Amino acid sequence: MTADLVVGVDVSTTAAKAVVWAADGTPLSSARVPFELSQPRPGWGEQNAEDWWTALSGAVRRAAQTVDSARIAALTVTHQRESFVCLDDDGQPLRPAMLWLDGRAVEEVDRFGTSDVHRITGKPPNPTPGWYKLLWLSRHEPETLARVGRVVDLHGFAVQRLTGLWKTSTASADPLGLVDLATARYDDGLLSACGLSTANMADLVEPGTIVGPLLDDVADALGLARGTLVVSGAGDGQAAQLGTGITGAGAAFLNLGSGIVSGTVSEEYSYARQYRTLFAATPGRYSLETFMGGGTFNLTWFVDRFSAVDPRALGLDVSAESILETAASQLPPGAEGLMVLPYWTGALTPYWDHDARGAILGLTGIHGKSHVYRALLEGIALEQRFLTEGLESVLPEPIDRLIVLGGGARSSVWCQIISDVLQRPVEVVREPESTCLGAGMLAAAAAGLHADLAEASVEMSGISRRHEPVPASASSYDALYGVYRQIYPALAPVFADLAATGATKASAA
Repeated sequence: MTADLVVGVDVSTTAAKAVVWAADGTPLSSARVPFELSQPRPGWGEQNAEDWWTALSGAVRRAAQTVDSARIAALTVTHQRESFVCLDDDGQPLRPAMLWLDGRAVEEVDRFGTSDVHRITGKPPNPTPGWYKLLWLSRHEPETLARVGRVVDLHGFAVQRLTGLWKTSTASADPLGLVDLATARYDDGLLSACGLSTANMADLVEPGTIVGPLLDDVADALGLARGTLVVSGAGDGQAAQLGTGITGAGAAFLNLGSGIVSGTVSEEYSYARQYRTLFAATPGRYSLETFMGGGTFNLTWFVDRFSAVDPRALGLDVSAESILETAASQLPPGAEGLMVLPYWTGALTPYWDHDARGAILGLTGIHGKSHVYRALLEGIALEQRFLTEGLESVLPEPIDRLIVLGGGARSSVWCQIISDVLQRPVEVVREPESTCLGAGMLAAAAAGLHADLAEASVEMSGISRRHEPVPASASSYDALYGVYRQIYPALAPVFADLAATGATKASAA
C-alpha cells in the first residue's frame, strides 16, 4: 500500500496535538493530550519532560487509530520554543524542564546580555532564551549542570525518544540562544559560560531532514508501521509561518494567540532590536519575528476578571467574548476616546522593557465594558502596526500580505480592525492548526509526497477569507496611531520609577 499520509505533532505549553495530514493539506484525524504547567514560584515556569513524551505518544497513537496507519510515511514534531530539559547520561531528566515563559533569569540578562550575544544569536537580551536560564542554573544549581549528560530542546528530547538518536534541528535549537546564526553551529563561548560543551548537546541538522526510522518498539507502541520516518521539525513559530504558506519575502504571518507573534522570511542573516532572528523552517533562510506578550491573554483577563458577562445566565450558547465583540463592533474606531497600551506582560520588541506595564487611557463616565473590549482589540492592533513598521524599516521590500492564524483569527471584527489599522489586506488561514500543518509539510516533502518544501507549502495551505481596509476607518486609525506612538515614551520613566518601589515585583511574575 502507498504511504501517502504524514503526521504533524505540536507539543505546546499546554498539550500535545497530533494531526494526520493528506498530501493536499486535508486533516484526516487528530488527537490532543493535555499536560500540566508548574509554577512553583512567582515568575517560574516548569514542566515534567516525561509528560511531554507521554502526551506526544498518546496523541500520535490516538490520531493513528482512525486511519490506516500503514499509509503514514513520516512524522515531524514542532514544539514550544526556548524550553529545554537537563538530562543525565542515560537520557533521564535531572530536574523539571525550564520553559520559555520562565522569567527568573532577569539578573543574568542584565549581567550577560551584551551586544555581542545579540549579534551571535539574533536574540536581543531578554529572559526568554534558554541560555540565560542555564546561567541561572550554573549559579543556583551547579550540582545539576555538573551531572548533565545532555541539554536538549523539546524537539531533541522527542527525537531521541522516537529514534534513539541525539539530533535536533537548527530551527528548534537556536531559540535556546546557544547557536551562532551566521555559522549554524553551537557557539563554544556561550556553552562554556554555563559549563557546557558541544558534547552535551544534540547534533544539529536542517529542518526537513530525515533523522531516521522510528525505533521498532516505539513504532509498535504508537500504532505506526515499523520504518516510519522521523523528519526534523522546527519551533512552533517557524512551523506556523510555513503552515500559512510563507516561504519567502513580501508576506508576514500574524499569530493571534496568548501572545502575538508576527514574522517574515529573509534570505540574509541580520539582527536588530526591532525583531528577533531565528532559523526559518525553510532550510537556508531566516525568520525575523516581532513578539508581543499580551494578545488573547489580555482579552481573557478582562473577560474573566472584569466583564461579569455570563452567557449561560442569558440562555445563550455563545462565549462571553462573542457578546462583548458584538457590542464593541457597534462602536466607532477609537472606542470614543479610550486607548490601551497592551503591555500586560511587559514590552518585548523593540523596547525589551520588563518594567513596562499595561495602561488604559482616556476613561470617562460614558465608557463601559464594550468600550474597554474594543480598546483592547485596537490597542493590540496599533502595537502590531508599530512592530510591523519597525520590521519593515530594515527590510529590502515592504510586507504587502498579512496572513492571520491562531485563536484570535476566528474574530472577524478583530481581523477587520487589524486590516484598517495596518492599512493592508488581512488573509485568514483555511486551516486553524497551521502549526501542526507546517510540521506536516516538512514531513510530506521529506517523504516524497511533494517534490520539495516549496511545493508542499503551496499545495497544503490555503486562505478562508480576506479583509480589506475600509478607507474611512483607516483614516481614523491613522490619527489615533499618532497618539498611540506617544504613550510608551511618555510612561517609560513612570514604569521605571514604579518598578523601583518594588510594588510591581509580584505582578511581573
